[in-house]
Amino acid sequence: MTTTQTAVTTEFRAIEGAIQIDEQNPENSSVVAAIHVLSLDTGVTDRDAHLRSDDFFNTEKYPKMTFRSTRVQRDGDNRWKVAGDLTIRDVTREVVLDTEFEGRITDPWGNDRAGFTAATTINRKDFGVRWNNVLDAGGLALGDNVRITLHLEAVRA
Repeated sequence: MTTTQTAVTTEFRAIEGAIQIDEQNPENSSVVAAIHVLSLDTGVTDRDAHLRSDDFFNTEKYPKMTFRSTRVQRDGDNRWKVAGDLTIRDVTREVVLDTEFEGRITDPWGNDRAGFTAATTINRKDFGVRWNNVLDAGGLALGDNVRITLHLEAVRA
């Protein structure tokens, strides 16, 4: 018997933050961000409500996830390791985001924009998200590892 896991993609629609980029010494750059957890969207209303409950994010008690960088290290051409403190459900753990500079443009309104992609994997249990369900066919509904991928666009202030 083979089992197949299906990944659920969740999009967060309300994010705020700031990236301070030191172009001369990129290691001096920094990132702070807050993600409004209530803005999550999987495309399935009932699943979204469950994710907002205390089984997962408990958006009433913990309305935001936050990230604050602690160090930035070059990891090749246009690639960086951005380490920082990720807080989910009032639990803070260090994570390292594998970050890639995707390019820079001047948009039609004259704004200087830079694109980045960042990714990491966390264990949800490390952040107090422990809910799971045994399936009728055996096995568990959820894996422990969660892949986080960010597609960011920064506009020079």
